[in-house]
Amino acid sequence: MNESSNVSDEFPTTGRLAAIDFGSVRIGIAICDPDRILASPLEVHSAVDWVNDGDYYRDLTKVERIAAFVVGLPIHLDGGESEKSTQAREFARWLATTTGKPVRLFDERFTTADANNRMRAAGYTRQGKKKRIDAVAALVILESFIEACRYRGEIVGKPSSEEIPAKGESID
Repeated sequence: MNESSNVSDEFPTTGRLAAIDFGSVRIGIAICDPDRILASPLEVHSAVDWVNDGDYYRDLTKVERIAAFVVGLPIHLDGGESEKSTQAREFARWLATTTGKPVRLFDERFTTADANNRMRAAGYTRQGKKKRIDAVAALVILESFIEACRYRGEIVGKPSSEEIPAKGESID
């Protein structure tokens, strides 16, 4: 158990997951089915006052029957972390405490580029892309997480309770 939040780091191997693409303005959310076969973008939610948005995330957990969350962790190409990484880690800890669900941090390198490519291929206009890009980026995070778990035969990523690496230290 994570002593600071009383949330177990034990990540379920079945059940619906919600992935979060955390940003300072918008938060993209994607979900998958309980068997973790199909994933889809759900919505984009405001990030402006996320610390006071607990009811929204508790309701999302209940309505969508979320078993656990995956939060994208923005890291540099060399594996180092940034201020944005620290913010994503803070959000992940808060989300675990607020919802009572386990949260894993997962490397989100290249997800926005992949999301942009998918939306361009689907014919989204610039305005349409702006409204959905964060949810599609969350979808990319979720699909990548599910595929990595299948490939490795284990739950990947880092528990939200993990300590923040020292400056210049890689997450791997």
